[in-house]
This record gives sequence, structure tokens and C-alpha cells, in this order.
Amino acid sequence: MFKRILVPVDGSEWSDRTINASIELAQQMGASITGFVAVSLLPVRVTAAQPLEDEVEQRDRVAIEPDDLLTHFEVCAQASGVAFRAHQVDTPKCDQEILEAAQSCGCDLILMITLGRGAFGEFLFGSQTKAILAGCKLPLLILQP
Repeated sequence: MFKRILVPVDGSEWSDRTINASIELAQQMGASITGFVAVSLLPVRVTAAQPLEDEVEQRDRVAIEPDDLLTHFEVCAQASGVAFRAHQVDTPKCDQEILEAAQSCGCDLILMITLGRGAFGEFLFGSQTKAILAGCKLPLLILQP
């Protein structure tokens, strides 16, 4: 049914769950995986107050080496016999890049995790998953933590 799965990961604590679930799904379907990392180039807001927890988390994710994350993903996929290719971009608009990567890589499914920040968190920081769902023409499989 699906032959190429795009899997965006960000180095957060949920990335390993996303990696493992995508590999398991790819094995069952005989599909390949395109691991995707979009390094957000969003400016960090400077305030006198203590940064919000999500801002600190965002900066920590940016500090993770995308090459290391994609190498880890590739090693896990290959150990399970799943074909893997890596795709990485630097961008201020992660959701648009995910959609463009799915199209340019010939993917027919996007698998990602939603962090479930709730209404207030989405109001402040937005939701990549909702933005992708709104603009996606491909099937989107969403995992919850």
C-alpha cells in the first residue's frame, strides 16, 4: 500500500518512539523510510523574564546535531532491514519543508508525533502537526506520546 514513508524527527524525547514505530510500520508494509530533520531558524525571543519551557526545549533541539540524529535513525532502520535515506534542511518554516520534502522524495505517507501541548500551548507556539494536516495532500499518520 505505502512504499515510501517520510518521518520527521526533531531530537526530542519522543524521537525514539517515532523512529521505532516508523521502522515497525515500514517492515510490515515493505516500505522504505526517508528520515527528515528540519532545523528551525526561528529567532529566540529575548525577554527579561525566564524563558518559557517550550522555548528552552526548542533551543535544545536546535543544538542537537541533525547528522547524529539521522545517523542514529539510519542505523536503527538498517539493523531492522528497512531501506533508509536522510533529508535535512535549515528553515524558518518547518511545516512547509516537511510537505515539500514528502513531495520531492516521492513519499506516499507522512508519519509524525504530536506533542499535545493543549489549546494554550498551541496558541502560543502553534502546532506543526496541525499545519501539516491542513496543507497535506498525502495520508498523515499521527502518533501521540
